[in-house]
Amino acid sequence: MIVDRQGRRFRNLRISLTSACNYACTYCVPNGKRLVAAQDELSAEAMARGVAYLIEAAGIERLRITGGEPLVSPKLEAFMTAVGQMGLADISLTTNGQLLAKKLPLLVDAGIRRINVSLDTLDASAFRCIARGGDLATVLDGMDQAAAAGIKIKVNMVPLRGQNLDQVMPLLDYCLERGYELRFIELMRMGHLASDSNAFLQQFVSLQQLLSLIGERYEYLQADAPVDATAVRYQIPGLGHFGVIANESVPFCRTCSRLRLSSTGWLHGCLSSSNRHYVGDLLDKPRHQALPALQRLLVKALGDKQEVAFSGGVTIMKIIGG
Repeated sequence: MIVDRQGRRFRNLRISLTSACNYACTYCVPNGKRLVAAQDELSAEAMARGVAYLIEAAGIERLRITGGEPLVSPKLEAFMTAVGQMGLADISLTTNGQLLAKKLPLLVDAGIRRINVSLDTLDASAFRCIARGGDLATVLDGMDQAAAAGIKIKVNMVPLRGQNLDQVMPLLDYCLERGYELRFIELMRMGHLASDSNAFLQQFVSLQQLLSLIGERYEYLQADAPVDATAVRYQIPGLGHFGVIANESVPFCRTCSRLRLSSTGWLHGCLSSSNRHYVGDLLDKPRHQALPALQRLLVKALGDKQEVAFSGGVTIMKIIGG
């Protein structure tokens, strides 16, 4: 088992199935151009083999499938079929929901029981401005169908001053009414926002600002969360829960257990580090050759983690799966 001096180890793997996305959200890609699949993306078989090797080499217990947008990838079915047989404690998926209704039978058959849907507003016009793609009604219908099929839904919202702050309460009410758990995600200093502090500060909404806004309508209590959780979780008695991934306000680096594998075969131990470690060539090697080399790279990746708090990173979030 690979453990650092703070007692951290990799338990949770986030794998970016593809860098392609059918959205071009303003806080992710500043030029409005949709990201496409990289020419050197790994095959479904290689990615599944990577998961299997990381389970053995790092002790990975939980897998989240991300992108880009994983539901646009032609590798989705083959990959999920393979990882579903690996005995992981949990497999979940993050999506923008645009193709959710269409792909729902596949997700159900693959045993997916939890999904996170990225949704920043319930206003159709604001939706088009922020996402620069897709259709709000299609996303909401997909969520309803997924919930009816027994899938647990969390909704991820990035509050942005000047864009969707007026949607915090409508979206919270919407989620509470339907039994979805809303997660507010503080804007992160990633990609173009890492080098443009003015743009970051003009849009940033803090944990305290969110709680003050919510507190005008609801009483809430802090709720329990796993030790390595990224979200500060709250309960509104009798109605439900919400959480805040308060990367800036309440850093969670000291307990981070996340490892990311990009669609092109790079391991990222920390979003706040420009370091990355190529494992794509190891995935074609037999287990007895791949595992020792992989463990050496995992030691380096764990060493990339910040001691206390996130300090920003130039990597575009959608390339490494959020």
